[in-house]
Amino acid sequence: METMAAPPTPDPRDSVTVYQQILSRGVPRREFLKFCTWMSACIGIGPEGVAQVVEALESKRRLPVVWMHFQECTCCSESFIRSSHPIVADILLDKLSLDYTETLMAASGHQAEACLHDTIQKYKGEYVLCIEGSVPLGDEGVYCCIGGKTALQIVEDVAKDAKAIIAWGNCASAGCVQAAKPNPTQATPIHKIISGIPIINVQGCPPIAEVMAGVLVHILTFDRIPQLDSLGRPKAFYSRRVHDTCYRRPNYDAGLFVESFDDENARKGYCLYKVGCRGPSTYNSCGTIRWNGGVSFPIQSGHGCIGCSEANFWDNGPFYQRLPNFPGFGIESTADTVGVAVLGAAAAGAAAHAVMTNFRKRHDIGEQAGESIEQAEKPEDNP
Repeated sequence: METMAAPPTPDPRDSVTVYQQILSRGVPRREFLKFCTWMSACIGIGPEGVAQVVEALESKRRLPVVWMHFQECTCCSESFIRSSHPIVADILLDKLSLDYTETLMAASGHQAEACLHDTIQKYKGEYVLCIEGSVPLGDEGVYCCIGGKTALQIVEDVAKDAKAIIAWGNCASAGCVQAAKPNPTQATPIHKIISGIPIINVQGCPPIAEVMAGVLVHILTFDRIPQLDSLGRPKAFYSRRVHDTCYRRPNYDAGLFVESFDDENARKGYCLYKVGCRGPSTYNSCGTIRWNGGVSFPIQSGHGCIGCSEANFWDNGPFYQRLPNFPGFGIESTADTVGVAVLGAAAAGAAAHAVMTNFRKRHDIGEQAGESIEQAEKPEDNP
């Protein structure tokens, strides 16, 4: 006689809302409301959207999450769990929604595999699949195997019933260093393997923790993925270049550059363009949201942007060599109109925008100086 499989054990987390779980963790309502306000600003819905976020977290059940790891260094997980905000790091994901992850879960072996199987069966069409790492296709995928299955077999199996897929970081979004030339393992980003399911590329190496949280909050609040740019990145976080929001931008416009990391210009905080900064061609929120609770970001720390939120950034030339053909697009340019074509665009000369701006300023200064000299040399009219 054939025996029926026992139904999955009810998850006690399914009976509580996000807000109830937050209160149970000792977070006061005032802090909860501050989080909702802050997150609304992060995801670009403004003050009028705060009430929607509050209502969603107060009334909706948890968002089941399956988090897979393939070819990567786990820096995306490291970034997320080290968020300075307790609701982000301890509650929103780790304590509330995370059903399966090889890195953070206590179970292993058959128990872990059973947990994964139960989750994708119980929450079919409801769970969000988060993926860290690229998938190797070379030599039949032998370069990354888990539980006797290749990464390709796993991602195809787990993705088919997912509500949406979030590709965390440059590895899952674009291949990152594993896909750098000559790409011996044929490391491949998720969007080139899976189709028919919404995929969100949350770029960066790693992404900012609050950006990661913002994507999850958007899905939970509106029950849909956020608006994406031409590279599949959420526009709320990747619509402007690092260059456009950089506090060193006035120095760029004035032609004031760091020539070497140990010169006097570096100590003065001048623009890092000449020592390789990729800010003019990189779309990310580093200059606005920043890192470590908004304290700093690489450029503020004295190191140029390496363009880690752009596709193929490892192959875009030496990090400490300035862009050879950046044509100086205006601040109104967007990721959709410029995108990855920036680095390949033909230009008349290096740093044309900075050079021309500097020439114009010098010309204006020269004219003003000439007028002042003429006024000084002009004899006074005798009465």
